[in-house]
Amino acid sequence: MTDRPTHTSRFEALNFEVQEYAPDAVSLRSAVIRMIIAMISGGMLVLIGWYALRATSLPAFSSSMVTRALSTAGSLMVLAVTATLAFFWLRDARPEGRNKPGERPRWRYILTEGVCAMAPAGIVLTSIGIPLASTRLYLDGIQVDQGFRTQFLSRMVQTASNSDMAYVDMPSYYPSGWFWLGGRFGALLGLPGWEAYQPWALVSLAMAASALTPIWRKLTGSLPVAVAIALTTTAIVLRLVPEEPYAAVVAMLAPAIAIIATYAFRGHWASTIAVMIYLGVSACFYTLYTGVMALTMVVYAFIVFFSRDRSWRPVIHLAVMGVGSILIALLAWGPYLIKAATFDGVLSSTAQHFLPREGTVFPMPIFQLSLLGILTFVGLIYIIARFSTPKIGALGIATGVCYVWCIGSMVVTVVGTTLLGFRVEVLISLLLATAGILAIADLRLTGFDYLYPGALDKKGERTVSAVFIVVLAFAGLAYVQQIPAENEKYIDQAYADTDGYGERADRRAPDAAKYYGAIDEFLRSHGREPADTVVMTDEINFMSYYPYYAFNAFTSHYANPMGEFEERNKVIEAWGNGSFNELKDPEAFLKAVESSPWRAPDAFIFRGNENAENVNDQQWKTHVAHDIYPNQPNVRYDALYFNPEAFDSKAWDVKQFGPLVVVVRAS
Repeated sequence: MTDRPTHTSRFEALNFEVQEYAPDAVSLRSAVIRMIIAMISGGMLVLIGWYALRATSLPAFSSSMVTRALSTAGSLMVLAVTATLAFFWLRDARPEGRNKPGERPRWRYILTEGVCAMAPAGIVLTSIGIPLASTRLYLDGIQVDQGFRTQFLSRMVQTASNSDMAYVDMPSYYPSGWFWLGGRFGALLGLPGWEAYQPWALVSLAMAASALTPIWRKLTGSLPVAVAIALTTTAIVLRLVPEEPYAAVVAMLAPAIAIIATYAFRGHWASTIAVMIYLGVSACFYTLYTGVMALTMVVYAFIVFFSRDRSWRPVIHLAVMGVGSILIALLAWGPYLIKAATFDGVLSSTAQHFLPREGTVFPMPIFQLSLLGILTFVGLIYIIARFSTPKIGALGIATGVCYVWCIGSMVVTVVGTTLLGFRVEVLISLLLATAGILAIADLRLTGFDYLYPGALDKKGERTVSAVFIVVLAFAGLAYVQQIPAENEKYIDQAYADTDGYGERADRRAPDAAKYYGAIDEFLRSHGREPADTVVMTDEINFMSYYPYYAFNAFTSHYANPMGEFEERNKVIEAWGNGSFNELKDPEAFLKAVESSPWRAPDAFIFRGNENAENVNDQQWKTHVAHDIYPNQPNVRYDALYFNPEAFDSKAWDVKQFGPLVVVVRAS
C-alpha cells in the first residue's frame, strides 16, 4: 500500500494547525486590519461605481434588456477574475507548509488579496447597482415599508439627533443605527435623504460583504474558501432580503458569529468581544436578528456549561457578551428607554402584527430545486456528519435555534402577536449554505485522497482544483445572474414611482408627487420649516421626500408607542366628523385643533378641490389606518372627510396643487 499523509480535517482541531487546509492563516491583528481596509475599499469601489453609473444614460430596467445584459456581464467578469486568481493561488500553495508573500509573484499576491476582498462588493454593484442605474430610488421605490424607511433616512439627514421619523420632540423607537449612519452619509454628500437611500444601501451592503473575506480567512485559514463563502453569502442576501439593507448587513455576519462564539465559550476573549460588538451593533440596526443570535449564544453557553464539567467559564463570557452588547445597544435605544420610563400613557406596539403566508410554514431551502437547494442540502448532510466538530456543530445549533424561533412565532399567534419568524429564512439559508461551502472545501482537500490513496500526483491535484473552481464559478454565475430577475418587481417599482424631484425614471407621466416640491415651497413661504412643522396628511410619500413631522404616523406598525397612534386617530376622526357638525364653525374647529393633547398640526394636506362646484366634491379627503391583525392584510384604511367650511377663516391659508389641497396656518 502506498504511504500517504493522513489528511485530518482542520475542523477537528480548535487551533488551525492543518497546513494543507490552511496555508493562508493570518493573525488576529492582521485579520482586523484587512477587514477594515476591505470595508473601506469595498465601500469606495461601489460609491465610485454608483457615481459612474449616474453619469450614464442606460435605459430603464423595466423597458429594456440592455441593463440586464450589462449586469450579467459585470457579474461574469467579477467571478471570472476571482476564480482565475483563486486557481493560481491554490496552484502555488505549498503542501509542506504555509505560503509567504514572497513565495508568489508579488503583484499577483497583492492583486489576489485585493480582488478576493472586493469581489463581494463588485457583485453588489453589478447585480443591484447596475439595474438601478437610471433611477434615483432604491428597490421597491417608495412603496409602503420602503416609504417609512425613506422617511426615517430623510429625518436622519435633517438631524444628527436621535429623533423619531414621524413624531416631533420624540426619540426614535425604530432602531436608528443604519439610518443615523446613512444620514451622515447623505449630509456629507449633500443629498436629501430619499436620494441618499440608494447609494447608502449599496455602499453599506458592499462594506459588510467586503468584510466577509478577511473574517472567513481568519476562521478557515484559506483565502479561496473565504472568498467562496463571502460571494455565496452576498448572493443569497441579495436574492432574499436586498430591500432591507439594514437587516441584510446583520444577516451577512451571522454564520461567522456562530463559529466565532465557539471560541468565546472556550475562553477566547477576543472572540467574546467580537460577539459582543456584533450583538450590540445589530441591536442598533435590526433587533429581530439580534434576538435570534442572542438566543443562539444562550444555547451555546448552556451546552458548553454541561459538557465541560459545569465550568463557569461560558457563563462568565455570556455575561460579558450580554452586558457589553446592551451598553452598545443603548446608543440607539437609550433615549427611547429614558423617555418611556417617565411616560404616563400606555405603551403598546403592533410592529410584530404581521403574519403572511410565509410565516405559516417552515423555511426549507434544502428542498428547493435550485443551486441554493443543492448547496444547503449538502450543508445539512455535512452538519449531521460533522456535528461533533465544534465549528460545524455551531452552524447546526444556530440553524436549530432559527427553526425554534419559527415554531415560537407560530405558537405565540394565540396571544395576538408573532415573532416575525418568516424573516429568519435568510439566516437558515446562510447557515446551511456556509456549511455546504465548507463541505465542498473539505471534499477537495481530503475526499479524493481518502477514496483513492496515492492516485493523484501534483498535476492531478491541480486538475481537481481547477474542476472545483470552474464548476463553482459557473454555478455562482448561474445563481448571481438571476438576482436582477428575482428582484424584478422591486426594480420595476423603483422606475415606476415618482421621485422627490417629481420625475419617473421610466419617463412616464408622474403622479401627484410631482406637486410635492411646490407644496414644500408653499409651506416654507409661511415660515413652516420641516424641522419645526407638524403636518396632518395621509400622503406618506410627501413625508418621505420632505422631512416634516407628522401629526400621526401612517400606520401603527411603524408608529412610536409613545405617539399613542390609536388615540390620535380618534382625535383626527373627531375633527373630520365634527367639521360637518359642531365644529363646522371655523373658530370652533380651530379651538378643537389647538386643544389637541399633542402638538397641533401646522398644516393639513388633503385630496380634494378647493373650488368644487359639485356638492359631492365639496369635501376634503384623507385616510386613517387601523391595525386589523390577525387578518391579512393587517391594515385597513378608512376614508375620512373634512368640511372645507371649517377652514374658512383668516387663521388658515388654502391653496390647490393638482388633486391636493394644502391648508396651512397663516403667518
